[in-house]
Amino acid sequence: MRLSRRQLAVIAFVVFVVGFVFLRSPTPHISIKPETIVDLGMVNITNTMITSWLVVATMIIVVFFATRRWELVPRGVQNVIEMVVEAFYGLVVNVAGEKNGRRFLPVVATIFFFVLVSNWLSLLPIFNAIGFSEEAEEEHGVVMEQTAVGPLDVTWVGLSGPGNLRITSDSSNIEEDDPEAQQKLAAAKADGKFVGELLPLLRGPNTDLNTPLALAIVSAIAVESWGISSLGLFAYGRKFFNFGGMFRGLGRLNVGLFFQGMIDGFVGILELISELVRLLSFTFRLFGNMFAGEVVLLMFTFLTPLILTIVFYGLELFVGIIQAFIFAMLTLVFGVMAVSHGEAHAEGEHSRTAEPAAQEAH
Repeated sequence: MRLSRRQLAVIAFVVFVVGFVFLRSPTPHISIKPETIVDLGMVNITNTMITSWLVVATMIIVVFFATRRWELVPRGVQNVIEMVVEAFYGLVVNVAGEKNGRRFLPVVATIFFFVLVSNWLSLLPIFNAIGFSEEAEEEHGVVMEQTAVGPLDVTWVGLSGPGNLRITSDSSNIEEDDPEAQQKLAAAKADGKFVGELLPLLRGPNTDLNTPLALAIVSAIAVESWGISSLGLFAYGRKFFNFGGMFRGLGRLNVGLFFQGMIDGFVGILELISELVRLLSFTFRLFGNMFAGEVVLLMFTFLTPLILTIVFYGLELFVGIIQAFIFAMLTLVFGVMAVSHGEAHAEGEHSRTAEPAAQEAH
């Protein structure tokens, strides 16, 4: 049976109303800082760290089971894995060439797939919804139901209903600035309820500023190591600290050569600044997009649990792969630029050395 557009619109509206009335969650608690799950003194295990380990474990398990029975003629999952890797390899080689493509592929592909899996895995409904409850130290928090399941104390937040739509007021939240906070807290505890905050066990790694920063540092180290290996440490370092022209101008009392050397040195300093700024741009681009996406999903799950939330889930799927692609491709492009700079610099040094020799021979 084929439904008409009007029937689909009516069904969508009914689903929207049911979600709005009966499935609304409490006002979400949004925090830029990741929640600490285990405190080990000098090291805190956060929920984003746990998710990062889960992402790595997921990738290892998928690759292991996909390649444990490697066949000459691929089929099934092996065929998909080979197709994806071959397509990505072709893209890298088209940008960097065959020689450099083989050098760049492991780092670029690792960054791409780690960011992609992190972004997509974080869209599962268990993220930011299941974790540990922490009792409120002050007179504010979320009012939760609680019960004992064997040796465990389980708490949960009830869904909305016609009597608690959570639009202008939310009885499941006790606000810090509420003048009746103390009375509400006492009443909730008298009813046997738990008042506190949820510490999510799982949270998207890229919504933690530390993870994009770590990836940006890895990317920068890889790019600089490619540039150094192509030219050498001191020759590549002159890309940033190029004051040789100034000293040559002083030694020869040549004003024009001295000022040209000043310009070269200033350009090198600007190049160094751009390398450092690149770390910030890499970090905040990925962090900003993924944290904003998490906030959007949390808020629309609170406002309209069904229909509209699905649309934003689709948008986040697209944003997740785009951000992974951008991060990986920028690493690749900057690597190509570092290697190209080394080759061009070497050719320039060779031409400047050959020119005086040619003049003397002439």
